[in-house]
Amino acid sequence: MSNSQPVFSVAQCPHRLLLDQIADKWSVLILGALCEKPLRFNVIKRQLEGITQKALTQSLRRLQRNGIVERRVIATSPVAVEYEITQLGRTLKEPFQALYNWTMTYLPEVERARLAFDLEINDLR
Repeated sequence: MSNSQPVFSVAQCPHRLLLDQIADKWSVLILGALCEKPLRFNVIKRQLEGITQKALTQSLRRLQRNGIVERRVIATSPVAVEYEITQLGRTLKEPFQALYNWTMTYLPEVERARLAFDLEINDLR
């Protein structure tokens, strides 16, 4: 019997790793923060409530490795580091904007579904 279901392993779907890296919560928020202008590390950290220094560093490195963000050292005293979206990274603006617009449009429906689910779960207890 053949399996007609798609297999989404990294080996059989190499796009999955890239999707995991650009669509995770922090990467999307980092790119949103960098959308208007380049920012220094600590400015990004202050704008993203709840992100740890480690998570921000790891996310920025992944984005940099994938060519989506570039890191620039500014020769000041003390030395500063600034991050900016690359041309490749800017190509994500349209799909990310579409996803954001979807959340704005459907949030009330999602909230109703959450409430119905929570009520059902509580009734089962």
